[in-house]
Amino acid sequence: MTESLAATLVETYKALARHGLNHGSSGNVSARLGAEMLVTPTGATADSLAPGQMVRMPILGPAAPGSAPSSEWPMHAAVYAACPEAGCVIHSHADACTALACLGEKLPAFHYMVVGFGGDSVPLVPYATFGTPALAEAAGRAIAGHKACLLENHGMIVQGPDAATALATALRLETLARQYLLARGAGRPRLLSDSEIAAARERYKTYGKPQPA
Repeated sequence: MTESLAATLVETYKALARHGLNHGSSGNVSARLGAEMLVTPTGATADSLAPGQMVRMPILGPAAPGSAPSSEWPMHAAVYAACPEAGCVIHSHADACTALACLGEKLPAFHYMVVGFGGDSVPLVPYATFGTPALAEAAGRAIAGHKACLLENHGMIVQGPDAATALATALRLETLARQYLLARGAGRPRLLSDSEIAAARERYKTYGKPQPA
């Protein structure tokens, strides 16, 4: 199982690059393995990463001597602690998400799909130095009850039950962030009202599920 999961995470990391969500050695991915996780190594690139390089370590750390997990592994661990449903975590420096985060803004409910991330906005994590406990703690607090959050002056992080779902969530978030910035460039986007948000949230309860006969 570990070997196949490592291969899936490598393909997920490469897919982020193919879709333009990661460049060079930016970003990282992980998957939960009970009390452990598999996480990309530090300095990984889409061109060079191979399944055998994935680092298996306790979620609470520390990593085994001689291993070199991503410097952001504490943030992944914090997301797993805050989101028991999370099976995969993706962190990326996707352009639109990073641009919005560098403006110091959350992603508001300008579109009904924002509600699908678990709230009336995609929250913003206040800036903290990358790879630090401070960033990990702040990200864990912000993402609880959500599928994603933006990281101020940094990027974004998403969680899902598996790698495919987490990747789809990351792509959806980047698309929405780009659309929001486009709308902002053309004028002032209309935000959904509280009642519209509530209606969209209710609709999401049955979205994508078979309807009774």
